[in-house]
Amino acid sequence: MQILGIGSRIAHADHGKGVVTNVTSEHYWVTFIDSGLETIAIDSDFEVLEAVTDEVDTISFSEVEQSLIGILRKWSDASSLTPIADKWKNGSLVLQPGDVNLSAKEIPIATFFHKIVMVRDRIRVMEQKINSSKQLDDSEKVDLQQYITRIYGSLTTFNVLFKSQGDFFVGERSTK
Repeated sequence: MQILGIGSRIAHADHGKGVVTNVTSEHYWVTFIDSGLETIAIDSDFEVLEAVTDEVDTISFSEVEQSLIGILRKWSDASSLTPIADKWKNGSLVLQPGDVNLSAKEIPIATFFHKIVMVRDRIRVMEQKINSSKQLDDSEKVDLQQYITRIYGSLTTFNVLFKSQGDFFVGERSTK
């Protein structure tokens, strides 16, 4: 049996398409497009869309000493671990067009927040793939990392939605 590496893309019957974000001796941690982070057994049934074989995380840890919650906080960007700020709970976002003849669009803030967190999670996976790539030289990695930093900077407006400052988007910092 071939062990898939971090960054491998799969299609699962129940969860849809996803990317492997961590590998343990028994499980793949996969961030799925529709259902977020899920843990699936290495021998479970899924289709490999794109295999990455040289990116297996070789760090081991004792599951006896650490709780599952501790492992999730340390190794994943699971959306469920990113709480929305209390003042936005049960709120809604209203998009009002400039033309008064057109109707407004109202969506729950939690739905919008979930999409923002998914964007952040996908950028982080892309960042990990760039940093671990053997095809890119160091200067190419630095160039791509600068683009990612600018992407984070463009998303700082949404930091108001996050409960914890540790979850904020952070772009380039001023050296002044």
